[in-house]
Amino acid sequence: MYTKPGSRRRKPRTSGQDIIRVLSTTVFSAVILATVFTSWEPASLRPDELAARYLAAARADEDEAFDESAVEGVKLRVGIVSGHRGIHPDTGIQDPGAVCSDGLTEEEVNYGIAELVVNGLQAAGIEADLLEEFDDRLTGYRAVALVSIHADTCMYINDEASGYKVTTIVDTDVPDRSQRLEACIVDRYARATNLEYHPGSLTRDMTEYHTFYEISSQTPAVIIETGFLFLDRTFLTESPEVAASGIVDGILCYVNNEPSEMDNGE
Repeated sequence: MYTKPGSRRRKPRTSGQDIIRVLSTTVFSAVILATVFTSWEPASLRPDELAARYLAAARADEDEAFDESAVEGVKLRVGIVSGHRGIHPDTGIQDPGAVCSDGLTEEEVNYGIAELVVNGLQAAGIEADLLEEFDDRLTGYRAVALVSIHADTCMYINDEASGYKVTTIVDTDVPDRSQRLEACIVDRYARATNLEYHPGSLTRDMTEYHTFYEISSQTPAVIIETGFLFLDRTFLTESPEVAASGIVDGILCYVNNEPSEMDNGE
């Protein structure tokens, strides 16, 4: 879970440790990706078709604020933030996020999933950037979507503290696309992981996430907490490819303007 460590950013406008390390190696990641990606069936794998579908959906929204230059050529760009990765620009130190009693950190878990998401998007013909928490590229960042990947606490809360959370920015120039991105990821992540969705436990650190106010107002963005590092630890550390597939499927759902359960108010 993200905690603001004295951020210099402007205010809003209103375990499995060894497994994660192994996953970062090229060979093991290739084996995982070969298995998982064969099960993904996006509506289109051609970059030009993906771009055409996205633009058609954007025009259908009749949002005059939308700037089509966010789509660069025939390629679609998506930003993936690996939560807590990198050095804070003000303090000069890294905030690892949640830290478990055996030393496993949220940052490690986030990075293991984020790498797989970027690889999955690239395999589907989408240009994907792997970004750090306070990456310089985030200032004015323009893309068809940005997803920041985090996880929840290692502390025991209660026997119900299992599942995931997703939210988007409220004050945005592209509310329809932001809400559709959120709906697609909520839906596809649930399908892939069978984890419970917990919209009632969103925190201010999520709803007022600093990156929302650094990127371009034309970029739809969400933050996801992929699970709790206490009750969901086994899943997050031993099956990061499943978590990644849910996020990739959600992004493809959004890009291809596919329906989600939330479209029906479910």
